[in-house]
Amino acid sequence: MRPRTHVEKGLDEEESLATSVLYYGDNLPILREHFPDESVDLIYLDPPFKSDQNYNVLFAEKDGSRSAAQIQAFEDTWTWSTDAARACDEVIEAGGKTAEAMIAFRQLLGGSDLLAYLAMMAPRVVELRRVLKSTGSIYLHCDSTAGPYLRLLLDAAFGAENFRSEIIWKRSSAHADTKQGRKQHGRIHDVLLFYSKSSDWKWNPVYTPYDTEYVDKFYRHVEDGTGRRYGLFDITGPGGAAKGNPTYDFLGVKRYWRFSRERMKELHRHKRIVQTTPNAVPRERRYLDEMPGVPLQDVWTDIAPLSSQAKERLGYPTQKPEALLDRIIRTSSEEGDVVLDPFCGCGTAVAAAQRLKRRWIGIDVTYLAIGLIKRRLSDTFADAVDCEVIGEPTTLPDAVALAEQNKFQFQLWALDLVDGRLAADPKKGADRGIDGRLYFHDDNSGKSRQVVFSVKGGGVGVDQVRDLRGVVEREKAEIGVLISLHDPTQPMRREAADAGFWKSGWRDKAYARIQILTIAELLDGKRVDMPPVKHLSDTFRKAPKRKRGAGPDAGGLFDPR
Repeated sequence: MRPRTHVEKGLDEEESLATSVLYYGDNLPILREHFPDESVDLIYLDPPFKSDQNYNVLFAEKDGSRSAAQIQAFEDTWTWSTDAARACDEVIEAGGKTAEAMIAFRQLLGGSDLLAYLAMMAPRVVELRRVLKSTGSIYLHCDSTAGPYLRLLLDAAFGAENFRSEIIWKRSSAHADTKQGRKQHGRIHDVLLFYSKSSDWKWNPVYTPYDTEYVDKFYRHVEDGTGRRYGLFDITGPGGAAKGNPTYDFLGVKRYWRFSRERMKELHRHKRIVQTTPNAVPRERRYLDEMPGVPLQDVWTDIAPLSSQAKERLGYPTQKPEALLDRIIRTSSEEGDVVLDPFCGCGTAVAAAQRLKRRWIGIDVTYLAIGLIKRRLSDTFADAVDCEVIGEPTTLPDAVALAEQNKFQFQLWALDLVDGRLAADPKKGADRGIDGRLYFHDDNSGKSRQVVFSVKGGGVGVDQVRDLRGVVEREKAEIGVLISLHDPTQPMRREAADAGFWKSGWRDKAYARIQILTIAELLDGKRVDMPPVKHLSDTFRKAPKRKRGAGPDAGGLFDPR
């Protein structure tokens, strides 16, 4: 069962889309309950799909193996089960083209994990079509495993006549897929399925640079004095009345021309019509620096994937480069439009939309993603983001409900309240786990200090405080914090006090080595007592600061607007 949406006060339709919003929860009920018809201008989604492994493993050991700390929110989404069969039946019973597609999928795929995935996606695609404006577009990011089926699903929901293009994005360099001993071609591309809601959709032309070979061949001349490159291009036109091209004598040469006589004279006065030798056919001079570039094609090889050293890389395994989303958003929306990402992950679409002065809405079922996006926006745009977060606990009863429904999501939410990060390798032993960490500097020595967190959503006692003291000593941490849903007992407070103090280099101040914070206190604004310095994260990297309107390196992208 997925966590419910915990909202302190509801928003009406106008308010819910008046500003940029993050929703924590399952996107299907959120779309149905919070989104009016035709309220979104552009949709980008990169829905997770498990082809060979769990797609939501967000942490790995340093040696590359799986970590115990991983998000399992979608673990059963693509496993054929009673719930998956019920979801498939609900889609079929709803009728329409989407139901017909699901019937065909079921006959073809049988009770497979892929069918379970399509049964999950089908009602969401229907809702996405409903919320999209008539002038809107949708880009669905997928790989070759589920891509062909998702295209048929989109054909059913949006109409095959509204399919615009299948964009190929080269996401990696050449490599051999040998991990599973397969005999096959290397897989180096993703697919973006581009559909519009109707035949009238927003489109802003985007151009990419000419390649060197083209420039050398067609713009091989260099103008004396200015150094400007230019080319000489044919301006004759096909003859015949049906073509509509005029025929006349110009500079001693009679031809069918692409321009009128008056236009030819004007161009000649401005030295744009060139006759290289007497009686030669005149040609048009075109300067390279005046040309917009190549109209955007459906194969994108100029946007590199994120390398391990990329400044924008946050450590999220399925993170896409911001240049990719920059291109999509520029092409298919205007400033002030609403951009929706219903599987927003680490928030690349959200960050790109914010920088390009669009309103945006992000939805994710994991609180890890929501917390990461909040920090990403704060790191990148400081306080310039007007954003609401809907679905996270805002009251103690909300927090109790989340703890009862999903212990792991409660843990992530509680750590986010204190700027902690999920431990990269949490020990799952009873009452001795390090649920989170916070690294910081308190002087100029360059030495990292550490706060370790233990989060408890159930009953607590003095044993939990003793265990935390042991963890602090073992990890050589400066401070240990027990976050509790319930009030601590007097013996717990005494045990914490007996742990003594850690003396910081910052103003030579002492801080309690063991601290106990309740959820009620955190909701009321209380925080860890520690030096007021910027902390560091070993789990996710910090996003680079950017000004709104300042674009990423998009591979030499031209925007003639």
